[in-house]
Amino acid sequence: MITVPEAHGIIRASTRISLDTERVPLHELSGRVIAEDVFAGFPMPRFTNAAMDGFAVMIADIGNASRNLPVLLPVAQEIKAGAQSTMPLAVGTCARIMTGAPMPDGADTVIPFEETSGFGHPVVEFYRTLKRGSNIRHAGEEVRSGQLLIPKGSRATPAEIAILAAFGVSAPPAYRKPNVALVTVGDELRIPGEAAEPLSIYNSNLPMLEACIQASGAGKCGAWQLPDDPVRIRKTLEEALGSCDLLVTAGGISTGQYDFMQETLTSLGVVQKFWQVAQKPGKPLYFGLAPSGALVFSLPGNPVSALACFIEYCMPALSRIHGAEPSAKIEACLDEPFPVDRNRHRFLFGRVRAEGGQLRCLASPKTDSHMLTAAGGANCLIESPPSSDPLPAGAMATCNLLPWAERC
Repeated sequence: MITVPEAHGIIRASTRISLDTERVPLHELSGRVIAEDVFAGFPMPRFTNAAMDGFAVMIADIGNASRNLPVLLPVAQEIKAGAQSTMPLAVGTCARIMTGAPMPDGADTVIPFEETSGFGHPVVEFYRTLKRGSNIRHAGEEVRSGQLLIPKGSRATPAEIAILAAFGVSAPPAYRKPNVALVTVGDELRIPGEAAEPLSIYNSNLPMLEACIQASGAGKCGAWQLPDDPVRIRKTLEEALGSCDLLVTAGGISTGQYDFMQETLTSLGVVQKFWQVAQKPGKPLYFGLAPSGALVFSLPGNPVSALACFIEYCMPALSRIHGAEPSAKIEACLDEPFPVDRNRHRFLFGRVRAEGGQLRCLASPKTDSHMLTAAGGANCLIESPPSSDPLPAGAMATCNLLPWAERC
């Protein structure tokens, strides 16, 4: 049996980034990982322009204008956003200008229309002077031409997509989504919606793990629910390993009479990297490497164990395959004592929130691996390494935020 840090190290060393890339249009880019550095093809702003609606002036012409002693300037031109050209501004005149419109040569300040007699007059009264250069966006002040916009390995959020669009990039290169195959096993399992005998169990692992795959940004290349039949299990695993970057199974990984997963994976050439981790829940976790390079995770059948293991191990692996680093964990102050284990790393679902200027967390009181409702409403997985000393209320604990859950 290995420790949680050792398990992470083995998985990290076995994971390779998919080098396959594709051009992805912006409307399909959300959540994808950018595969190349993206540089600005032009400065931002592209030209010096007005930051608000008003009048472009030479500030020397405004002098010490006030409401009691306004300065009057004739309107020499009007400049709309998108204007192709402007005349130079003559001394002693102003230009009516709209937000985003190019500044005329000679003008050095924009006076907001609220500080004037307003639009619609051939001669404008100015009621206030401003600092030279006010309300102007200068060419290149935000981004220089050639500047790095988005580094390789960044995950595309609405902000990155907006930046790409602002610089005219319609389909940046992104890493191909990892393909994940999913297999759950058990004679006792029934698909939700089917009639179930009194001693049958509805399969919660399959839809739960399908949702996890979707939340991770990966693609699914197949999902199967199988009975405890070694022939069918072998045939399905062989098919799945032929098309996936990562295989996830749930159930059948222990050493019982009807647990065929380890034996079958070995027969298909999967090299076991570890089996059993000193953690609670999820001790009978298996990790291996297929001849194709596909990562293989065989999770315990208990749903809380399966979910905790997917979050802790499969999601970071999928991020790395996808070309990105996993999200960092955070520290939060415990509301109540945390039930540590002397020999095993402990994981419990819970909630983290911001309160009084600090992050606080509370673990679910349901601690057994079959109690799936412990994960309902959770927004994090709280953990503690093995310890003989209790983790009291007020102590700091590590929290892994769930990617699909509402935040603090």
